[in-house]
Amino acid sequence: MELNTKKKLHALSLAEKIQVLELLDESKMSQSEVARRFRVSQPQISRICKNKEKLLADWCSGTANHERKRKRESKYSGIDEALLCWYHIARAKAWDVTGPMLLHKAKELADIMGQDFVPSIGWLVRWKRRNNVGFGSRQVLVPLLPPEPPPSGPPSQAQPPLSLKDFSPEDVFGCAEVPLFYRAVPGRVFQCDRLQVLLCANSRGTEKRKVFVGGLQVAPRCFFGVNSDALPASYHPDLAIPWSEWLAQFDQDMGQQGRRVALLLAARVAEGWTSPPGLHHVCLLPLSAAGTTPSLPGSVILAFKAHYRHRLLSKLAATQSGKGDASLAEARASITVLDALHMVAAAWAKVPPRLILSSFIQEGLAPGKTQLSLDKDTEMSPVPSGLSPEEFSHFVDLEDEDPEPGVCKEETGTEDSGREEDGFEALPTKADALRALCTLRRWLECNSTSPELFEKFYDCEAEVERLCRL
Repeated sequence: MELNTKKKLHALSLAEKIQVLELLDESKMSQSEVARRFRVSQPQISRICKNKEKLLADWCSGTANHERKRKRESKYSGIDEALLCWYHIARAKAWDVTGPMLLHKAKELADIMGQDFVPSIGWLVRWKRRNNVGFGSRQVLVPLLPPEPPPSGPPSQAQPPLSLKDFSPEDVFGCAEVPLFYRAVPGRVFQCDRLQVLLCANSRGTEKRKVFVGGLQVAPRCFFGVNSDALPASYHPDLAIPWSEWLAQFDQDMGQQGRRVALLLAARVAEGWTSPPGLHHVCLLPLSAAGTTPSLPGSVILAFKAHYRHRLLSKLAATQSGKGDASLAEARASITVLDALHMVAAAWAKVPPRLILSSFIQEGLAPGKTQLSLDKDTEMSPVPSGLSPEEFSHFVDLEDEDPEPGVCKEETGTEDSGREEDGFEALPTKADALRALCTLRRWLECNSTSPELFEKFYDCEAEVERLCRL
């Protein structure tokens, strides 16, 4: 029987290698004696001595894994070091760094460096081992340089507050609450039709937050069976915007992107808080109550409302035409809160980025010169037929008028009827959706005047068929 005489390789960890160097420095032991004590070969001890400076540097860095036995260099060492540097900065700012955030930042750094690199979970695990990074508990980072002595002066002197100059224009956001009568018609406004819409966008107009809508109805019947997460706007059953909840989600989203942004707030919003919310990635910049600067430019809000009113009038006209002899009051009553959410999202998407940019510049909330060539009339929604420009302008901004009292039809019986199943419309099936597609295509074949409209229909048809296959 053959005996396996091959020696089993015994590798030393970083901590054990430091012990080897200490024994060689502090005692008169030879390399062979140290090798026998640690049960390794003498050439391995010799290699440790040759790499003495590098081993000591790793040990003193505070980031190396002391139990790691082999240090395999990453193929993308530049990305490795850049990500570690960003990680130290993020932890020094007390950011909650997560795995997805690191993967996103690694890809971003690779793109900046021009490297074709897609970080994987396995790569991230190895990166954490190489650099002794863990998310289980907060690590206390040892500063690379001694802290600077505090400036001379009164000990109670506060740090200067942050300003817009501390952020890039892409990271400056403005927000505003916009009251909206979602079923208003020219000359008639009802109190029960009131919604509170929260709009938020950055000063470049390149990023718009998902619209947040507050309403009077606790459980609108039109929401039965609807997946609220898939809606283009969020609904809250109260006219009072839950600022803590909304800001917490905003802060979480910015943290996942590894960003630190500023948010302009109206003074009355900040005054309503007993204690400011704890945010790590969103810096609140409340505006002065004595000033006239808005937290979101008024021209942006006006453009949003104009697009909404135009879409509402188009929907009312189409409803009247589709039902034959339906009156305007009947068409208005058919508009639901769910319809309003879709129209709000569509109107917000219609507000052009260049209008947002020029409005922020004009209000002094973003650097740059006002684009004098910008014709704001072309950026607003066109005036619907049947209304003069003055009438439509008045219709757009009618929230200051006194609404009429009354009970909306959709609210009647919603909470008092016991919510019996017979009171709700049956949910559409996959077969219903496919039949509806056939009906819509046939209608377009008979009435459409543009081949491009069929291209949009084909995209919708393909998506509906994909969902039906699930």
